[in-house]
Amino acid sequence: MMLRPRAGLLPLYLKLYDDTMPQLRDEFEPFTKQVSDGFETRGVGVVRGAVCRLRSEFEECVASFEREGVDAIVTLHLAYSPSLESVDALAHSSLPVIMLDTTMDESFGLDVDPARIMYDHGVHGVQDLASMLRRRGRQYEVIAGHVSEAEVFERASGRVRAAAGARCFRGMRVLRIGETFGGMGDFAVHDDLLRAVLGVRVDQVGVESVVASAAMIDTESIEREMRADQSRFFVDVTEDVHRRSVRVGLALRRLLEEGGYGGFSMNFLAFDRSEGPVDTVPFFEASKAMGRGLGYAGEGDVLTAALVGALNAAFGMTTFTEIFCPDWRGDALFLSHMGEVNPETAAERPRLCEKDFPWTGARNPAVITCAPRQGPAVLVNIAPGPDETFSLIVAGVEVLGDGTHPAMRDSVRGWIRPEKGVRRFLEEYSRHGGTHHSALVLGDRVDAVAAFGEYAGIDVVML
Repeated sequence: MMLRPRAGLLPLYLKLYDDTMPQLRDEFEPFTKQVSDGFETRGVGVVRGAVCRLRSEFEECVASFEREGVDAIVTLHLAYSPSLESVDALAHSSLPVIMLDTTMDESFGLDVDPARIMYDHGVHGVQDLASMLRRRGRQYEVIAGHVSEAEVFERASGRVRAAAGARCFRGMRVLRIGETFGGMGDFAVHDDLLRAVLGVRVDQVGVESVVASAAMIDTESIEREMRADQSRFFVDVTEDVHRRSVRVGLALRRLLEEGGYGGFSMNFLAFDRSEGPVDTVPFFEASKAMGRGLGYAGEGDVLTAALVGALNAAFGMTTFTEIFCPDWRGDALFLSHMGEVNPETAAERPRLCEKDFPWTGARNPAVITCAPRQGPAVLVNIAPGPDETFSLIVAGVEVLGDGTHPAMRDSVRGWIRPEKGVRRFLEEYSRHGGTHHSALVLGDRVDAVAAFGEYAGIDVVML
């Protein structure tokens, strides 16, 4: 499930107008409500602050937003408001500031009635405050456009979601099952460093913990989950394979829920038993977990699992993936993984099938296979760098159509075309240290995902 982020809406005004034209302020109420409704209809909750004019009012309003735990402050200049009244309160707050540069009237042309100036001159208040925030070294965003434009609220809502995702990321607990895959170095970061630099806390358990959890799963729960799968997926697998995958999946789900984890990773080699309640790899549950809004990455990669979890919570429609093969002629990249994909990203009803698993003594698992929906998307990678640093690599891509080879329906698959083309993208991606594990976020979210990185305090690289 996506987070429901919340914005603190801060209306700015001028005391002089209250002193000389006290009736004027009430005329801005429908405009303020229109702004609030614009966020609410896009799934962003709004905590409305009182109209502020003086330093003390701004300080109390910002403090109330912090007590409420909003994800970002959205400023709305109803009129000109002198920056020295508000800049201290905003500069001292740790909350992201998003300045909404909009007006009551859409048109202010050659035939305008000069009386409308009083309703549409907040723009120079925006400029005054933005200039002062910049001088203070305070990060802020400006979203400009008329209040009737959908794009204004899409962009502003995306920024609030980015702030919520960053907050989620920097406090996330992630579970690792088994050790990291031997020899994989790109995503390997010490757990203490993840906590110290990114705020991501890691717990590690063995398969025995899944076995213990499986003892708590009753037959009726398994049957109920299997019936639910019949309605969600095209089930093309025997009942035995389906049942064992659901049993281990529910055991894993119980671990995740009891621990309050926002994401997890597992080393499939740790699942090596052919007997008992955990006799297969829970690939199926990894996919379902992403569908519920959690994060996941393979091979013990808790770093990418935390990233997928935060992006999934903030924006939804996010899946773990890997760049597997280049299509030089078609100028595209093939995405895949062994058997994990967020079913919410599927172009068509996902297929549940049996996966041949020769890598350990575990029995064959059931896995979901599908291709993602066509359209704009963002490929996102978190890359460890020198001196205990991290970079967030963000690339706008186009998701292409599904494969046509009949055998491909047995695989998790997808084709994307980077905006810069495959050759230049691959060169720059590896030049910036991109790892072989990534997240794919469906939708035109490039700017919002970049804002997520900035709010999370991670250096952002745009490709």
